[in-house]
This record gives sequence, C-alpha cells and structure tokens, in this order.
Amino acid sequence: MSFQLRREEVLDAAQLSAMLEESPARAAQAILLAAGEGEVEAQALLGQILLDGQGIAQDQPLALRWFGIAAGQGHLMARNMLGRCHEHGWGCAADAAIAARHYRIAANAGLDWAMYNLANLLATGRGVAVDHQQALALYRRAAEWGHAKSMNLLGRYLEEGQVCPADPAAAREWYRRSAEGGDFRGQFSFAAVLAGEGRIDEALDWLEKALAGGNLNFLRVASQTLSNAPDPRIQGMAAQFAIRYAELQRV
Repeated sequence: MSFQLRREEVLDAAQLSAMLEESPARAAQAILLAAGEGEVEAQALLGQILLDGQGIAQDQPLALRWFGIAAGQGHLMARNMLGRCHEHGWGCAADAAIAARHYRIAANAGLDWAMYNLANLLATGRGVAVDHQQALALYRRAAEWGHAKSMNLLGRYLEEGQVCPADPAAAREWYRRSAEGGDFRGQFSFAAVLAGEGRIDEALDWLEKALAGGNLNFLRVASQTLSNAPDPRIQGMAAQFAIRYAELQRV
C-alpha cells in the first residue's frame, strides 16, 4: 500500500523520525513532501532514508544530492554525512580528502560527530597528514560535549600516553563514561580495566553489553583478544563473541 499525504499533514522532524519507526513507507512520503517544500531537516532525513533504503528504495547517489542540498542550507549533520559518503564511496567515488573537508566544516561549526570523524582521519592519515595532536584535541572536545565514541578514544590516548602524558586514572574515567554512554568499544575498554582490577563480575557484565551492540569487525577482534585473557571466565567470553560474529555474517 502507498500513502499519500496532503500538504497539511507534513510533520516536523521529530514527528517524522518517530513515524519512521512505526510506518516507514508513510514516513517516507511525508519526508519527500516536506523536503520538496524546502524543510531542511526533512532534506537531511530524506538523504538518510535513501542511503539506508528505509521506507523507500535505496539510492545512494540521490542520498548524496539531498545531503548536499541540506548542507548548503547549513545543516551540520547533512554536511557530516556528505563526508561519510565521500569517505566510504556511498553514491560517489571514495575520496578521504574530500571527506575531511566536509568533516572540518561541520567540526568547526561545533558538530561532535564531525569532530570524531575528522579525528579518525587525522589519527590514521587517510586523506590528510597524520596529526595525533589534532586528533587528540578533537576527540577531547567531542568527548567533553558528551560524544561516547570519542570518550573511548580519548581514554586510549591517555592510557597509552600517546602525544600526551599517560594518565591511567583519567583514561579509566573516560572509558567508564563511554561505556555508560552506550559505546560498545568503550564498554569493552572499561571491562578490560575492571578485569585488571580483579572486578571480574563487573567486567563480564560490560562484556555482555559490548557483545550485544558490537559490529562485525569489533566482534572478530574482540574474540581474538578475549581468547588470550588471563582469567578463564573472561577467556570464556571469546566463544560468545565468535558465535555472534558468525551470526551477523549470515545476515
């Protein structure tokens, strides 16, 4: 069944997002209408649902166009998503240098996700020269604004003492905050800290959370890491991570 919405039925961005959970096809019609009317939030959301194929046929090049339209109106997440498209080759040829330019615009305007994405490029030298000092500064800025993934990576810099003084206590705190913020890598990092403190039951609880939320690459690497853990209960989690990895591969 297709849905047709009258002009007066166009909803605001929050309502459209909620509708996507309940009726993706109807939401897609509303988003199309609102985007065509020039609603910038709807334009950014249209780019996302076209990228994901949510309630509408997947079309990455068209998603890229809508992200560009919304970004041109100053929408920071759409600008960030332009960077993601160029970084990963979604609807265009992959070009990390172009991605970095988009991330930098949004990061300079205050978007935490763009800070994180730009920091990742700087830390790995993709599209830009390696610059761990700048990457660390961006992770710290995003973390201080509540970005859970950046908290974990800030913790890693502090734990390892890379381009900054090592500070295990501060690293532990950022890992804890990342874990509580829902980042599966932060949950894994905090579990490792707890295991090192002998708090195995707490570590196992956080590993269960990381297992539930982890992606394919994380699960593969985590399984290998856990298989070498000194505590047999932690080591026993390796099989669960491997099983979950195999399940996601079949999806």
